Amino acid sequence: MGWGDKRPARLALELTAASFVALFQELALIRWLPGQVRVLAYFPNLVLLSAFLGLGLGCLLARRRSLVLAWPLSLAAVVLGGAGMSRIAFTQASSSEHLFLLYYDLPQGSPVVQDVALPLVVTFVLSTLSFVPLGQVIADRLNAFRARASALLGYSWDILGSLLGVMSFAVVSFSGSFPVTWFSVFLAFGLFFVNGPAWRKAFHLLVAALVVMIVGRSERADRYSPYYALRIDQEPELAGFAVLANGSLHQWASPVRRSDEGLTRGQQTTRDGYHLPYGLLGRRVRNALVVGAGTGNDVAVLLDEGAERVDAVEIDPVILDMGLRHPNRPYASPRVRVINTDARSYLDRTSEKYDLIVFGTLDSMTRLSALSNVRLDNFVYTTDCVRAARDRLTPDGGLVLYYMVGVEYIDLRLVGMLTEVFGEAPLGVARHYRFFNRILMAGPAFAPHGGAERRADAPRVLERITARVELPGDDWPFLYLRQRGIHGFYLKLMAAFGALTVLGVALASGEMRRGLGSLRQADWEMFLFGLAFLLLETRSVTEMNLAWGGTWLTNAVVFGSILGVILLGTLLTRARPLPFHWGMGGLVVSLLTAYAVPARVLVGADVAGKLALSILFVGSPIFFAALSFAALFRDREQAAAAFGWNLLGAVTGGLLEFASMAIGLKALLLVALAAYLLAVLVRLRRAGAVPVVGAAPEAAGSP
Repeated sequence: MGWGDKRPARLALELTAASFVALFQELALIRWLPGQVRVLAYFPNLVLLSAFLGLGLGCLLARRRSLVLAWPLSLAAVVLGGAGMSRIAFTQASSSEHLFLLYYDLPQGSPVVQDVALPLVVTFVLSTLSFVPLGQVIADRLNAFRARASALLGYSWDILGSLLGVMSFAVVSFSGSFPVTWFSVFLAFGLFFVNGPAWRKAFHLLVAALVVMIVGRSERADRYSPYYALRIDQEPELAGFAVLANGSLHQWASPVRRSDEGLTRGQQTTRDGYHLPYGLLGRRVRNALVVGAGTGNDVAVLLDEGAERVDAVEIDPVILDMGLRHPNRPYASPRVRVINTDARSYLDRTSEKYDLIVFGTLDSMTRLSALSNVRLDNFVYTTDCVRAARDRLTPDGGLVLYYMVGVEYIDLRLVGMLTEVFGEAPLGVARHYRFFNRILMAGPAFAPHGGAERRADAPRVLERITARVELPGDDWPFLYLRQRGIHGFYLKLMAAFGALTVLGVALASGEMRRGLGSLRQADWEMFLFGLAFLLLETRSVTEMNLAWGGTWLTNAVVFGSILGVILLGTLLTRARPLPFHWGMGGLVVSLLTAYAVPARVLVGADVAGKLALSILFVGSPIFFAALSFAALFRDREQAAAAFGWNLLGAVTGGLLEFASMAIGLKALLLVALAAYLLAVLVRLRRAGAVPVVGAAPEAAGSP
């Protein structure tokens, strides 16, 4: 019995399960792979692009021989590749961006490869192949619904499965479950669409068990937080313990009280560095805030210095829990209030005033495991964030920033941001204290130490720094980039991924092979719509970090908003068709509004209001784009070729997110707007009547 002969209930179950699996697998790989291959943590949108490409190629292969049995095999190749590369130290001799490639968990004598591009390309190819069978399953079931004249119903089940996948992974991400559980969940759901003789299900279960076994045997973490694979490394002869994040040394919970005895010389040096700013204060701290509190070193120091109250802000709940084992037990003190949230989000929302704010060594070490090129801490190290911290100080308050500086331009930016915001060159100490090598102090609390001279010197210092580096702000939050622009390293990656995409589409579709031979035959409208859509999606994840903080809740809000409004747009077009120009008009207005209104306006709202505004902020452009896209897709005689061009555009748009390194985040909206307007111009050159929006696409394209 073919899929066209199945009952609607069975088709709905299989389609929902396939869409659920596709989104769940995508997010699982985004989380798991960086814990295996260190450099992948800096490029999380690589998996996003490979998933989109793989699903698209699978749609192009609809109605051909089923590849469903190849799905667990291709997934086995991904996990084998990840586990194998986890034993290799990939390094980069030079790059435009500072990468913390600390292979702390590899044994001596491990292979070293002087190339970080190799694992990126290998992972991109393997990940893409693992999504192709899923794309074929989804497209086949959507075609079955279309054959029954119920395309809208099929599309609704598709969106529902995707929403369930996003929400479910957000739950397991916060539950602390291990990757073995993640892979077991979505591989089990695959049984709903593995049809045919019993041996097919048996084969699927056998290979699925192999995949789960490989994932389990490659496990090196003690616990999983929503952000990292974490492990505690405790050396018996040393007090305290190290915390490894994705295999890198993330922090050390060390005794820091002045009364602590039996410390090594290195621990004494670290303790002295932590206490240094308080000797310059000359008074007891009343109300203090620590952002990036981690396992509690900074909090323990404040308590030892007699602070009356300490608010400890830390984004990672598991690291906070590990802090309960800190040798000085700072989180057990009644003077400490623990706040589990994003540092930037807290600074923007709180109305508290502090006479000391401490920026702990909260550099993220890796990128946020999300879907953009912005790291977990990028919106913390901006002039806007430092300004928010300054506004939370009492009139006689001060700010202390600890940092492990690896390259000079990062040091210049940190000094420059404090100088610009406080109007004085910060008081600085440059010495290696094991966990940090730079202490910067600013604000009225440190005025007795050359405050007048530092204020007078501020213009000259700022001019010298800004002549060499650009200071990061919320629109260009790239502390770790050497300079604004797209470095040749990233251009090479973009070219490689682009070439692989063109090759994959050409192999999957004969129509696309013929179309790629002549630019005149290219479907530029579908290409441009795909390009703009992926730009909007990745940019939305990035900017919503400001509203919700750098958490997995951001992903759920953004994906939920996008999927929800696409479904709403589809339902409305069936109920009340709208002219194409109405959809495009609404799209232009919504994009210009999003450009004019900063995401920071969402910060002050309560949770319900912020959710509603976020859906409006993220969803409005997608909603109107979905209306217009439906008309374009409905107008195509060769649906496969149209989808192929849309897919090429989408991957191009995902790669163009790297352009934010040159033009900033806001300008990506203008690039998307230009792509949509160019699509309109192309359409105007074509003869024919104004189309009417009235049908849902038969496959999951990109509005």
